[in-house]
Amino acid sequence: MASTSPFNLATCARPNILQLQPYRCARDDYKDDGTNVLLDANENAFGPGLALNSEGALQASQTGNATGASKPEIDFLGLNRYPDPHQIELKQLFCNLRNTHHHTPKTLLPEHMFCGVGSDEAIDALLRCFCVPGKDKILTCPPTYGMYSVSAQVNDVEIVKVPLDASNGFHLQPEKINAALTADPSIKLAYICSPGNPTANLIRKEDIRQVLEHPTWNGVVVVDEAYIDFAPEGSSLAEWVTEWPNLVVMQTLSKAFGLAGIRLGVAYTSPEIARLLNSLKAPYNISSPTSALASAALTGPNMAVMRHYREQIIAQRDRLVRELPTIPGVGQFLGGYDANFLLVQILDGEGRPCNVTALAAYEAMAEKRGVVVRFRGKELGCEGCLRITVGTEAEVSKFLQELRVVLGGLR
Repeated sequence: MASTSPFNLATCARPNILQLQPYRCARDDYKDDGTNVLLDANENAFGPGLALNSEGALQASQTGNATGASKPEIDFLGLNRYPDPHQIELKQLFCNLRNTHHHTPKTLLPEHMFCGVGSDEAIDALLRCFCVPGKDKILTCPPTYGMYSVSAQVNDVEIVKVPLDASNGFHLQPEKINAALTADPSIKLAYICSPGNPTANLIRKEDIRQVLEHPTWNGVVVVDEAYIDFAPEGSSLAEWVTEWPNLVVMQTLSKAFGLAGIRLGVAYTSPEIARLLNSLKAPYNISSPTSALASAALTGPNMAVMRHYREQIIAQRDRLVRELPTIPGVGQFLGGYDANFLLVQILDGEGRPCNVTALAAYEAMAEKRGVVVRFRGKELGCEGCLRITVGTEAEVSKFLQELRVVLGGLR
């Protein structure tokens, strides 16, 4: 019997939600049978930054609390209980990680922290906290991480775009940002990705300071530092939130720590903003297993594992910088070298960056060679570009070999 319900999704759902498209990645197009080399999602190919035993299980003696003292084991038997809603010990570990005093003598405390389900929860929470739907706006600096725009659309928040300077290494343009903030006081948040995605360049501290020093703007600067541990030591501005009341610095365990699967991101900010974020989140948003694994990753020997893997990633990144330009058909690197990926031009037969050639190379690599990278040619200033995640030595070797063959066949 046919339904006679008057329900009409097209008129019942919010228009901005109806316009959304599901998140897609390169792997949606290519079935992974476990043999592909996956250099598309900026993951840590070396594995979790955890000391594991021969069976791949976490060594119980490697876990610890905020003071570094060992616990006998991770207690997963308590999963019948709700997790800690405040995560004070975990927050202290994150504070310990970033209290370097490179930028201020002041000290981060748990009251400066928000823990979320990946950085994406913090991105969305900030929008819900500061932006009135249909009224307020955010500012982004393309090319940049796509979730700022997705979250804005979900929340019915308009986006003002001030592009990075594509002609000059994708640097921030603080004068243009400040002009936009002056012209439109309805802009409440300015999202700055540093190191940038897909540009891989660290944003200069003085450029961020210039935006923070805007004389009249009543809004929040959000610096997304997902890839900060691949940048030079001391680059993180997390502890700077003790100096600036309108600064938020987001980080994640998904990249350098190799823990994308536990979905743990944090935001460092003023105690006042942190209180707002912690008040609007779901009560038990961080699961007990996530908290336990994150705490383990931020202590003792596990930090040493992370640093060891990071050294290998940087070594392979440097190798790609040396060897990629020797392949005919590979052009310039755009952006910088401060992340676990590189943005590189693919050239046509006349030596010009070309989306057609880059897309053909991307498809041939995935479909015929089992190597998946990311086509970024549709991003602003990224004509003909592929974004290549740094893999293991064997993965990088296969990538270089297969790219040489593919580009040779396209020329």
